[in-house]
Amino acid sequence: MNYIIFASLGHTQTSDRKKDHIELAFESVVANQDDRFYYEPLFSGHPKGELEPVQFAGRDMKAPLWVSSMTGGTKEAGTINRNLAKACGQFGMGMGLGSCRIILKDDEYLPDFQLRKEMGDYPLYANLGVAQLEELFDAGEEKLVAELIKRTETDGLIIHVNPLQEWLQPEGDIFKASPLDIIKRTLDLDVKVIVKEVGQGFGPESLKALMKLPLAAIDFGAHGGTNFSKLEMHRSDKMRHEAYDTVATWGHSAEQMVGFYNCLKEEIGEANHNADILISG
Repeated sequence: MNYIIFASLGHTQTSDRKKDHIELAFESVVANQDDRFYYEPLFSGHPKGELEPVQFAGRDMKAPLWVSSMTGGTKEAGTINRNLAKACGQFGMGMGLGSCRIILKDDEYLPDFQLRKEMGDYPLYANLGVAQLEELFDAGEEKLVAELIKRTETDGLIIHVNPLQEWLQPEGDIFKASPLDIIKRTLDLDVKVIVKEVGQGFGPESLKALMKLPLAAIDFGAHGGTNFSKLEMHRSDKMRHEAYDTVATWGHSAEQMVGFYNCLKEEIGEANHNADILISG
């Protein structure tokens, strides 16, 4: 086990929303002191040579670092993702694609998501939200999941869990089923699955439910990094922004979630939990 640091929209509307996310993320950067780690400078010299390789979901990585899913579906996003993939290929890291919703049934943006050449043999995962998967299941089109993985030459699927973001998004999707039900149905498709949040993290009961599933990995997507619910607030009108802005800050930090995880691992038992962990947020 490793620990490693949406009703359908038209293409124009989806692309505009993705572009908003990119611009607002740059404008919303807040520099805080990173106090998640103890700094102990006394006890070793500088490391020599390369890090020991690590295994993640059946593939080797040079470093225990993951570039988490961020964006997709615009010209700017295509450039960002290709540059990130080149860096991952050079330094041996893993990567998740941004939401692949826009290429489920259309190849216009497909080249922006075909990054295997840049990645080499390192882990690369496609990405869909709970809302898109629910739509596919309702329409009997779940075969498109395996086809997506094949078209993007990826190792499996990241499911991003984002009920709060969807609720706060002006054009957000409404879930009919619980995210947990959709995750379980996706696992029945016999594809490798990673589950991630998008800036709120998971509380202990949600994390416990995920740890009991045969997932390739759990990506914390914790509070403290890019918060897509917060980005949606910046896209909203003034009244909605003022009413719901504090709601967008709900969630759990990566540090809290490490604590949850360690306690739950003892409760569940190591033998009953084999998913790798991506500590992000």
